[in-house]
Amino acid sequence: MEEFVEERLFAGVLTGSFLQNKELLEEVEDVDVRGMRQRTLLHVGVRLGKADWVEELLARGADTDLKDDSQLNAVSSAEEMVRRFPEELDRSLILKLVTLVHRRDQAMMHRPESSSSRSNDHITPVARNNQDIESLKSSVDALRHEMKSLMCQLISSLEELKTQVCGRDTLLRCLEEAVTSTVEDVTSIRFELGGEAAISPAQLDPAAARQECVDAMLRKTTFVFGNGLDKMRRVYEGIYDGDDCIACIIKYLCLDDRVKVIVDCSSNCIGRMKEEVVELDGTQRNGSDFYRSFCDFESDSVYLGAYGDEANVCARLAWGLSQLSLKLVFGNEGRPYSKGDVEREREWMRAVEEAVEERGGGGFDGWIIDALNQTTELARVCHLAATVPWIIAYDGSTNGRDYLQKYYPLLLSMYSNHVMPTLLAKARR
Repeated sequence: MEEFVEERLFAGVLTGSFLQNKELLEEVEDVDVRGMRQRTLLHVGVRLGKADWVEELLARGADTDLKDDSQLNAVSSAEEMVRRFPEELDRSLILKLVTLVHRRDQAMMHRPESSSSRSNDHITPVARNNQDIESLKSSVDALRHEMKSLMCQLISSLEELKTQVCGRDTLLRCLEEAVTSTVEDVTSIRFELGGEAAISPAQLDPAAARQECVDAMLRKTTFVFGNGLDKMRRVYEGIYDGDDCIACIIKYLCLDDRVKVIVDCSSNCIGRMKEEVVELDGTQRNGSDFYRSFCDFESDSVYLGAYGDEANVCARLAWGLSQLSLKLVFGNEGRPYSKGDVEREREWMRAVEEAVEERGGGGFDGWIIDALNQTTELARVCHLAATVPWIIAYDGSTNGRDYLQKYYPLLLSMYSNHVMPTLLAKARR
């Protein structure tokens, strides 16, 4: 039972606020319990910038000196996060907070030793102990006062940031509603002037929209080896019908004239179509060893080895099309957020952190590991985002979503709440 509570707590730090998990924290006996990579709850809270968690864990006596398997304690972890995210005010405040508590703990531990080792101290033992206690109380009171001041600054800064974000979100929602309304009005006018040719797939009835999307994707598909027209039709239909998070990719890409899909129906690799490939992180590979689809950002093309069972082919194609859709819809070299969107960038970096925390645990997945092994941040976040449609297409909508929700809830949330709506909004245009 204790282990179950601990697992839920680590999941709570990753995905929620302290207030949402307060009762759960009351049930754990040791706040210094360790999780993946020997990290404590405090380690995880510090790395994710969760100020509310850090404050509460320190108040409950969390040890700032415990080290993870990288030999980092809470202070050194906080210093690393400040270096990585220098623009985030809460990171600096968290560093100050854990540093103060660490100094307090060190002072409380070493002061009695130093005072007792003074060989030339002629004060009586009782008087000396009283002096040490009073000095220690004074130091603790000073630290407590400084901590209180820092937390007030932190709370004030967080409230100000929250107000700004809420205001911006409201403005963005109003803008999106206005744009959507304008697009619908323009489309209606186009329909009146041009007849049925002006209707986009998003405005047809569901069956007709599905057929229009599949036909459009087939027109973008070139069969280099083998005749796989019927199979690829079933593959596109399977992707469209499989789950909303994959269907939105087809709905967006079918309207973009730049998109090309190049298929070899006689092989499960792309070597005959593209001998050498350069992955997003710069790694050069032989196409004959590439047993999946490959997204070529320079030509806006997806290469697919379509030989094999259709479920596997659907998953491979969903992975490649997902990467291409990220590049085209966000215009940020394949990242799943727009240029300058600092808030989304931070959230995706936390999704990467979540995946790192889970690596080697029950949520082991080869495609997740492949994404984390990429050598650049751009490649890691793009590959990680593309694993969502891959996993759902391969495992099925129910099993795939259950798996992601259990092991990578933040990743699923970011894809469902940000990538999907963006693709669908652009598709409606």
